[in-house]
Amino acid sequence: MVRGTAPVITELNERSREIFRRVVESYVETGEPVGSRTLSRLPNLSLSAATIRNVMADLEECGLLYAPHTSAGRLPTQAGMRLFVNGLLEIGRLAEDERTHIDLQCRASGRSVEQLLAEALTTLSGLSRCAGMVVAPRIQRSLKHVEFVWLGPRRALVVLVTEDGVVENRILDLPEGVDRSTLVEAGNYLTARLAGRSLDAMREEITDELEQQRTTLDSLTRRVVEAGLATWAGGESPAPLIVRGQSHLLEDVTAVEDLERIRALFEALETSEQFLRLVDLTREADGVQIFIGAENELFGVTGCSMIVAPYRDSRECIVGAIGVIGPQRINYARIIPMVDYTAKVIGRLIGQP
Repeated sequence: MVRGTAPVITELNERSREIFRRVVESYVETGEPVGSRTLSRLPNLSLSAATIRNVMADLEECGLLYAPHTSAGRLPTQAGMRLFVNGLLEIGRLAEDERTHIDLQCRASGRSVEQLLAEALTTLSGLSRCAGMVVAPRIQRSLKHVEFVWLGPRRALVVLVTEDGVVENRILDLPEGVDRSTLVEAGNYLTARLAGRSLDAMREEITDELEQQRTTLDSLTRRVVEAGLATWAGGESPAPLIVRGQSHLLEDVTAVEDLERIRALFEALETSEQFLRLVDLTREADGVQIFIGAENELFGVTGCSMIVAPYRDSRECIVGAIGVIGPQRINYARIIPMVDYTAKVIGRLIGQP
């Protein structure tokens, strides 16, 4: 084991793991440094204060603990918190009354998706005593018409008209040799397949059809259609971000400098761009994701952590995410199953016909 570098949990012996676990659990409960004498008095830990002090010194040398000031007890470092979450955390079961409360508050009868998400978020924030945030699904508008407008050699305007009258357009670079008639044919092809449906719902089907060459389109028209689809791939309007319970982040603040850091976090959340990029990471992995402190730049200056889980629609596609932000000493064991369950409830409700 390299000194000064946080080890994997298997590199700690049983005694070190137990003392480390007790330090972290005490920190989560109180937020205060814990000393060897305090640990020696805990039940089921038959070790002297001197022995515990030596082990804590080793853990500090490994980068898992630190002393906030001289003669103080120890606190877990960020690396220590990550090691604890990954290797020692025993995730509890969601209490039955909390499960029932989430179910009751998230009933979707007569509510829009936005109302459902806001209610679920308020409930999650209240139960966890953390700031809560949810990324709502992008609105999938049904299309009425698609048109390619000639702007000159190798340039066109792609125009989408939705059934509710919204018009979106983007500039498109054209392959060599495309003329006005090619654009008309490409527009007619897409309109025939997209009318009354959303672009996201049909993009994969149209792409498959083009790849399998089940159409009579010539190669230039096919390339125009593919280029038109590509202009919207990953380029939709940002998903709406709803935030609730920011005041919970102030409950743990004890110093003016901490308050300023939390205010900076509020400002970052208001812009939402960084948070949305962070939530996009949930699309690359299954289940609950945990971000601790400076592991992400959004929380680096605040010492906060985020627990977030994606939710899926009836086709099992990830359409959004819900999570909480709290202090680094957030009660992971209790809140991880809470976030996970809330995400599953949302997915089940928005997937109902």
